[in-house]
Amino acid sequence: MPKASELKKGNVVDINGQPHVVKQVEAKSPSARGASTLYKVRFYNLQTRQKLDESFKGDDWLKDMDCVRRQVQYLYRDGDMFTFMDIEDYSQHTLSADELEDQTEYLIDGLQGIMALLVEGQIVGVELPAAVDLEITDTAPAIKGASASARTKTAVLSTGLEVQVPEYLATGEVIRVSTATGKFLSRA
Repeated sequence: MPKASELKKGNVVDINGQPHVVKQVEAKSPSARGASTLYKVRFYNLQTRQKLDESFKGDDWLKDMDCVRRQVQYLYRDGDMFTFMDIEDYSQHTLSADELEDQTEYLIDGLQGIMALLVEGQIVGVELPAAVDLEITDTAPAIKGASASARTKTAVLSTGLEVQVPEYLATGEVIRVSTATGKFLSRA
């Protein structure tokens, strides 16, 4: 059973009998003497797909949820359904676009490094790798002699995701994008 002060992004806890994954933890230190640090935590219900914001004191206890993490590989998309394959036993798991929410724009065929969250043998969500490599399919032409200042332009990637990229990048180049922020990191 973790304390609120020990929570990290990706932990799965039991709240009212339902599995919730920690999406964000923010520590607030009050200025009054003797006041304890508060932790604002944003949870994501893995069954109902709803967000839940809660505040805890640092020594509040939360109940761990029995959750198995398995490494999976993204295989393919069939309409609004996304299929993943377990790397160890080759079993396949399917999630809908609604269950994946904003993660669909980072999925490319054969993507590895994904962790599946399984509760009672059923897949309830996935954790993407920290960054993915995607190809630029549409952007304004590269500017020769672009200035060293941080000027950017919009680029559409192979999955449909739009990001701001430096002016010197052109269509067809592969870039690394953060799955947490959705921002350009570097060339791949």
